[in-house]
Amino acid sequence: MSLPAEFHDIANRVNNWGRWGAEDERGTLNLITDDVVRAAAAEVRSGHRVPLALPLKEDGVQTGLIPGRVNPLHTMVQINHELFGPGTVATSDDAVTMGLQTATHWDALTHASHSGRIYNGRPADSITAHAGARFSGIDKARHVVSRGVLLDVARAKGLERLPGDRAVTPEDLDEAAEFGGVAVRSGDIVLVRTGQIQVYLAGDKHAYGHPSPGLSLRTPEWFHARDVAAVANDTLTFEIFPPETENLWLPVHALDLVEMGMLQGQNWDLEKLSTACAEVSRYAFLLSAMPEPFVGGTGTPVAPVAVL
Repeated sequence: MSLPAEFHDIANRVNNWGRWGAEDERGTLNLITDDVVRAAAAEVRSGHRVPLALPLKEDGVQTGLIPGRVNPLHTMVQINHELFGPGTVATSDDAVTMGLQTATHWDALTHASHSGRIYNGRPADSITAHAGARFSGIDKARHVVSRGVLLDVARAKGLERLPGDRAVTPEDLDEAAEFGGVAVRSGDIVLVRTGQIQVYLAGDKHAYGHPSPGLSLRTPEWFHARDVAAVANDTLTFEIFPPETENLWLPVHALDLVEMGMLQGQNWDLEKLSTACAEVSRYAFLLSAMPEPFVGGTGTPVAPVAVL
């Protein structure tokens, strides 16, 4: 089934191909300039740090629905091993097997494709089984530090959590920005809180994934108009799931990653950040969300920290 005209119309309006040159592999991360980072550092008032990552554990958010996206399998490969002989200093080593999009993560621009293309018009078949993503792998993201803005959609509506069938609209984002007294600026990393992560934290990972609130098909234009550098939220699927348009699966992924070249993140725990921002009535902060530089990776686990 081909993508509908509505999708292609939005794609044309948010398309960034060629904006930073034909060779560009970083997309909207180019908007995080030195000036943007200096301004972001000025958001630090108290130095209070809020971690936003879920623990990496064997009983994590994945349910087996997506083949190969396994929760971390942690193995000890040596325990108190006296490598240089008896009586010498002993060391312990471990290894992990996991999907790169398993828990709190960034999607690389190559995580999605449509119509045979990835970001900047490159062919989707440049992603191969042995080399991974030849272009725009997560290693090309390098450093992701900028001003973070929490758009607390749930709290702005006086809710603990949005209903599972609720698509977050541009109007919701405007309402949350007004509620937080914050204006989204070029180069910002926007965090959208729905409260859905509470379902997982309460122990029901199946209900966490489905049904789930998430971003609407109309939100990419909102982010594009404000030159947002990256977006993350507190859901498994990022966009509303099941989709708002029947049989139109993951259209927001395609618009954000492929057309706009905008990094997106899922499974971010925004609960403590919501409380911290409400306590000080400030919804902007310095955000460090450094990707692990897996060469050719289509995603990466991340341990983001907001500094207020």
